[in-house]
Amino acid sequence: MKLIILDRDGVINHDSDAYIKSPEEWLPIDGSLEAIARLNHGGYTVVVASNQSGLARKYFDIDALTEMHKKMDNLLAKLGGRVDAVFYCPHGPKDGCDCRKPKPGMLLEIGQRFNVPLKDVVFIGDSISDIKAASNASAQAMLVRTGKGVKAEKIIQLECKEVVPVYDNLAAAVTAILQ
Repeated sequence: MKLIILDRDGVINHDSDAYIKSPEEWLPIDGSLEAIARLNHGGYTVVVASNQSGLARKYFDIDALTEMHKKMDNLLAKLGGRVDAVFYCPHGPKDGCDCRKPKPGMLLEIGQRFNVPLKDVVFIGDSISDIKAASNASAQAMLVRTGKGVKAEKIIQLECKEVVPVYDNLAAAVTAILQ
């Protein structure tokens, strides 16, 4: 199985410092949904791994999160694409869970559920916590400059020991993966 893991906010859809709280606020980044459909057509299983502390902060509830993901699924279906699973951490930064990125728990669970060694899996994110989560789970990190990616790229250049490929957006990253 060819598995790829994507962060959600800032990679698939536009991010906001005020949080994405409703389906109306969930707006795809140009080309991201088409990129997911291209991954599907290339034989990839696509999984989302997303911190959703807005749940713990009570900015939105599980029903709103479900509706956001339904919107994503419906828009993808129109393009012949799909996300095979969505994993999310509902906890706040001080809750001490193992699933909140940069901890590897969410990625490790994905690897177990799909029975795929994470060393063979690319995780595409837009933040330092995404890149660290990939490293902590022994997955292959890729960074996109959308969302928080431009800021993260500067930090990665200073802090990261391993080379992290950087792309302008999900569409460009997917083009590189499929070549």
